[in-house]
Amino acid sequence: MRKIFGQINFTIISLLILLSAGIFSLKSLSSSQTKNLAPVETEMQFRQLDLPDSLIYVLLIPVESQYQVTPVVSSKGDTVRNLANQENAIAAINGGFFDPHNQKTTSYIIKNGEIVANPQNNERLINNPNLTTYLERIFNRSEWRRYQCGETRHYTIALRQEIIPPECQLIDALGAGPSLLPKLNLEQEAFVDYTNKRDALGSDRRNARSAIGITKKGDLLLVMAAQKPNLSHASGVSLPELANLMQSLGAEKAMNLDGGSSATIYYQGNSYYGKISAAGEPVERAVKSILIVR
Repeated sequence: MRKIFGQINFTIISLLILLSAGIFSLKSLSSSQTKNLAPVETEMQFRQLDLPDSLIYVLLIPVESQYQVTPVVSSKGDTVRNLANQENAIAAINGGFFDPHNQKTTSYIIKNGEIVANPQNNERLINNPNLTTYLERIFNRSEWRRYQCGETRHYTIALRQEIIPPECQLIDALGAGPSLLPKLNLEQEAFVDYTNKRDALGSDRRNARSAIGITKKGDLLLVMAAQKPNLSHASGVSLPELANLMQSLGAEKAMNLDGGSSATIYYQGNSYYGKISAAGEPVERAVKSILIVR
């Protein structure tokens, strides 16, 4: 018995010596258990990439941040800059497709759970005989969605008719398309008809483009690919190139937005335009909808 107590006393004394000498501390246990945990990113990150045929503007919005991302619809059309300023937005990007002749949407938009832009109300779309066979797929194109799932905010990209998860509520949605990732859905969403050689977006040609993506962590990526002036060939990116770009930036899901002369990204008071005129000047165009960050 004395031998056992002697061993216990020796162990206690040894620990006290190590503690007093600073060789071992109780804090080291908790620090060793948490040292591998990465800090949670909560601030937006804006950067520019200079590629041979395009200038790429990238805004990353952490899902854990307090920033709200929501669509804004203009009744008569306005520039991204003006709409962003009216909403006191920190950042914005152009949104869904529309008909410039009547300023009516060709993409679904939902805000606070209600449809605020419905392509089925666009008579130039639904009465166009050249589009009759495509309407079912046009009305089921990809859209960016913001869910509220209990206490958790969740972003996704889904087809318009995809079912909302039962534990979630659909707060906002902005339609455009096609889906870029995990697969480029040009034909499924009626942007391309290879049989009739129809390509509504000039998908294989380089142009100004914009897109939204979602990373594995759930962060949002707003991306605009701008043309470069003074090049002897077409600049910007094609849709397959845009899909590859989004993947290289970390997106697992991605969707094309209205591009060309609509392509614009706004950040902290500055506007960056995608389309370059024949004179080499940036083009600013009125759009129907945008996504804002505030």
